[in-house]
Amino acid sequence: MKWVTREHPKTDRIACPWLIRKFIDPDAEIVYVPRDEVLSYAEREGATSFDAPGAKYSHRDGKCSFETLVEEFKITDPAIAVIAKVVHGADVSEDADATPQSPGLQAIADGFALLGLDDQRQLELELPVYDALYAWAKHQVSGG
Repeated sequence: MKWVTREHPKTDRIACPWLIRKFIDPDAEIVYVPRDEVLSYAEREGATSFDAPGAKYSHRDGKCSFETLVEEFKITDPAIAVIAKVVHGADVSEDADATPQSPGLQAIADGFALLGLDDQRQLELELPVYDALYAWAKHQVSGG
């Protein structure tokens, strides 16, 4: 299935694809398009839109798109709940201090965005950051 979001990804537009591929749709094709083309692309291609104005899965009720996906797909993994708080703080500027890790994740996301990479290359390079964050979160919830 295709999933579509805004081009030039930052925190939520990398975290969400990681979550989608790990917990929702392992064969997901992530497509980045200009902001004003997300909804028309989704309709034309039968893609699921996320993290864009009017998208099926986006910020709502004070939650970032990652948290919206966790809620909508009923992902109950305690490590994902930890990551959701970190991502929220990194993505929602007024909650930047949500966790001690949030500013670090935001710095990583900002740094990747500044490299000037193609969106797909950035996604490829940045996904292991979320694998590592997940391993850390699993360790945290297991009492480590």
